[in-house]
Amino acid sequence: MLLFRLCRARFTTLDGEGARLYGGRWNSAGLPAVYMSTTRALAALEYLIHVDVADVPDDLVLLALDVPDASSATRVDRATLPARWEEAPDQPDCRARGDSWLRDGRDLLLRVPAAPVPEEENVLLNPRHLDIARVRVVDHRPFYYDPRLLRP
Repeated sequence: MLLFRLCRARFTTLDGEGARLYGGRWNSAGLPAVYMSTTRALAALEYLIHVDVADVPDDLVLLALDVPDASSATRVDRATLPARWEEAPDQPDCRARGDSWLRDGRDLLLRVPAAPVPEEENVLLNPRHLDIARVRVVDHRPFYYDPRLLRP
């Protein structure tokens, strides 16, 4: 399966260091995770909602990652999440589920609903899982937003 990651050029390694340092919706600081999306468009949307449009960096790259279809995965069903979970980026239930998945270490992937489009999925990669060696970056290209999206 192909998964996509939009990030600054200096953060293309799949070590989960940014998430380890700062945490995210699905992980606490101290636990590394790599956030990815199931489509290029969702990856672009996810990045854009986390920055001020005036501060979008000019060194973005879009990675396409080939993850074996048979990779072990856990899926979070959005019906099991608290009401309005997507409105709070620090939703404790989301973070607890991701932390538990990372600590368990059984699965390479955690499939989660995407907050901006809950019917879509984001996918977290556990960089400490043994199968990380089977994940390959198959495309790596500069990415630029259409300027119409960046108007104040």
